[in-house]
Amino acid sequence: MQKTLRFLSLLCCALMLAACSPKFDWRMVRGDPVPFEVLLPAKPASMARPVDLGAARVEMTMTAAEVDGVTFAVGAATLPDAAGAPAALAAMKDGLVRNINGSIKREAGDASQAGQAGAAPLEIEAAGTPAPNGPELLLLARFFARDARVYQVLVLGPPQKVVRTEADTFFSSFKPG
Repeated sequence: MQKTLRFLSLLCCALMLAACSPKFDWRMVRGDPVPFEVLLPAKPASMARPVDLGAARVEMTMTAAEVDGVTFAVGAATLPDAAGAPAALAAMKDGLVRNINGSIKREAGDASQAGQAGAAPLEIEAAGTPAPNGPELLLLARFFARDARVYQVLVLGPPQKVVRTEADTFFSSFKPG
């Protein structure tokens, strides 16, 4: 009887610990070389590559984490001139939607106002299927500019797996440098 009680106690403790193990393990991440701060739901990975943003070819750094098939990512780049920010943000938006072979379902904000004091970020919600017969993906994205720095902040995954409250936590934590 005592062995059974001990086993049940250990089993209950193990189940309680498993229940406390969060799927989203939020951590503060700082961008480098383009500064920003954001909460990511898992250990991130970063990579950089050259991209064309409007008329400028720049090095873009992507910092991303994935949880349950949903990607949370920040893309950041420094433009040669802050005047190129509206075109760069439009190129970022168009590129993301094109990458999922998607269409924009909702859009708010104005890329031409980006970077101006008090301007709201450009926001989109898009859906698409990147590969023939592939699964549909939901893209939630916000685009920011600060001086010559531009940022794309996004959540991408199957619609049934994108948890809006987790996406809101991610988006609201972003602070451009």
